[in-house]
Amino acid sequence: MTDIDAGSDQAALPDFDAARIAVIGLGYVGLPLAVEFGRQRLVTGFDINVGRITALRSGRDDTLETTATELAAADRLTFSHDIDDLADANVYIVTVPTPIDRHKRPDLTPLIKASESVGRVLKRGDIVIYESTVYPGCTEEDCVPILERESGLRFNRDFFCGYSPERINPGDKEHRLPTIRKVTSGSTPEVARWIDRLYGQIITAGTFMAQSIKVAEAAKVIENTQRDLNIALMNELAIIFGRLGIDTQAVLAAAGTKWNFLNFTPGLVGGHCIGVDPYYLTHKAQAVGYHPEVILAGRRVNDGMGNYIASQIVRLMIKRTLPVQGARILVLGLAFKENCPDIRNTRVVDVVSELMEYGVKVDVYDPWVDAANAQHEYGIDLTDHPAAGEYDAVVLAVGHREFAENGSAALRAFGKPDSILVDVKGILPLAESDLRL
Repeated sequence: MTDIDAGSDQAALPDFDAARIAVIGLGYVGLPLAVEFGRQRLVTGFDINVGRITALRSGRDDTLETTATELAAADRLTFSHDIDDLADANVYIVTVPTPIDRHKRPDLTPLIKASESVGRVLKRGDIVIYESTVYPGCTEEDCVPILERESGLRFNRDFFCGYSPERINPGDKEHRLPTIRKVTSGSTPEVARWIDRLYGQIITAGTFMAQSIKVAEAAKVIENTQRDLNIALMNELAIIFGRLGIDTQAVLAAAGTKWNFLNFTPGLVGGHCIGVDPYYLTHKAQAVGYHPEVILAGRRVNDGMGNYIASQIVRLMIKRTLPVQGARILVLGLAFKENCPDIRNTRVVDVVSELMEYGVKVDVYDPWVDAANAQHEYGIDLTDHPAAGEYDAVVLAVGHREFAENGSAALRAFGKPDSILVDVKGILPLAESDLRL
């Protein structure tokens, strides 16, 4: 990060009070950001999904991260799927997904396409801020050259960049964008201060200005890598305790009485962050000649939990002399976490596919998830109303409030008289389920 030389031909930063913002990508991250800024200044929310733009213009957010009231309150926010509508912006905030491919390698396609689009409308003095999760160095090494190529402008002379990692927790109504401290960074000290001040307008929890863009990028990936490893430890312990005939939840409750015991639980690790971000870090580590051991070991444990859970279900059915071939099993929940419709990288699909390998007929029910989305992403046809008394096993895979509030008796009612109830999430008392992690 270098200071701008006032005597050089470097462009002046945008007038702070008059700066107009364009948010590129209106998913779980981009929309809340556009809404908060749209209360205070002119903002254009851009997405290539025409259906998404149509829904937002009508006041409907299918991700459920914002309400119609909140959308209406952002009275300076407009929506568009036409890139030309972004030409008047001074600040471009990129919030597109950064997934992994089937080989667990970073897929930068959405980020590359977004950078190309921004580059076509980029002007002298503009600032481009990335929020998408990436590996350290991606902004300056991968995105900036695209911006330069498409715009014909020079980085840190004609335009500037920043990075501010998203910390959105889908479905969490307590920890929302304004109440989560925001890490910021910029490509020069002056730009960093400008960006930090910008986010300070909407983040009530305060901001933290990182030393550099690379530091901010690295901070993001280790936040979720740390969680991934802690959950991997719990999952491995659950496998060990399962073989020892010990209830894992009971062990964690006892160990949790110590003041500094970390409160993590076993389970399926999916979603757009925890199950993905470690691969971005390990990809970069391998690129510089280091092969990570601990991080990838944790990923292997967590990626294998779907198969493990399915095998435990089948094992219990065999013990209970329940037929496996041709059995009917109801899986409750498809979202990657409770109380949200997000199915990105959900690992419930691993349980479903493994059970089907045993010749089981699996029905999946999730009142939060859009059926068309489930079919498009995973080829799963959700059942609308599972019938009572029809199933050999009922698997509570996601802890949606509806399932928890209904209790074990209502969940068992879906099963036959001799069926089993499996509590993957550990939200029911031990005595009320036949198997839990």
